[in-house]
Amino acid sequence: MAMIDPSTLQTIEAPAMHIPDGFLSGPVAGVGFALAGVAIGFAVWRTNRTLGERFVPLMGVMAAFIFAAQMMNFPVAGGTSGHMVGGALAAILLGPWAAMIAMTSVVGVQALIFQDGGLAALGTNVFNMAVVACLVGYAVHAGFIRFSHLAPWVRYAAAFAAAWLSVEAAAIACSFELALSDTSPLNVALPAMLGVHAAIGVGEGLITVAAVAFVAATRPDLVVAQVPVTED
Repeated sequence: MAMIDPSTLQTIEAPAMHIPDGFLSGPVAGVGFALAGVAIGFAVWRTNRTLGERFVPLMGVMAAFIFAAQMMNFPVAGGTSGHMVGGALAAILLGPWAAMIAMTSVVGVQALIFQDGGLAALGTNVFNMAVVACLVGYAVHAGFIRFSHLAPWVRYAAAFAAAWLSVEAAAIACSFELALSDTSPLNVALPAMLGVHAAIGVGEGLITVAAVAFVAATRPDLVVAQVPVTED
């Protein structure tokens, strides 16, 4: 995920791939921590109730894969670069709740050890990339996958759509956070963020499709869209 500098409207290259300190007001950052805390707390509760022990190693492997994948940047328009978010892929393979936990660990380690994103903005970064991206990615994939019986390519279209829309949703959330913090007007931040992340979402979608295709071919039982997540 790229980050827009509101003063120059240029894309900051990695490692500034998350919202840095100084971009958010105190109230917005505080609300971000509150929303992220509630969401992750609920995700932990749901994961304990719905997923078996076989998913615990997979959560660790998925978090490690996404962490490594986020370190690799790919070029987008205008000489800028972006990187994978991974929320949709995690949600497809783990379900939304376990995916949120895995993504939270990734975003947290990046902030605490690699200074990717500010500590004051950690709540909003978790909310955008671990909560919004995972929930949107899972919802889109679950909606599309119902039609997978019509043609084999529907499964891959579902993965691509889930990944692309999850990136755009996180970008929208970030735009509103910047606007509410008086960092950048919404009519500037929103088009800029959506435009850059539309291109980044294509890369995200292709990586997600490749990963889902590999898992579906080798371990189809791990595609969690086939596993009920509301089971008590």
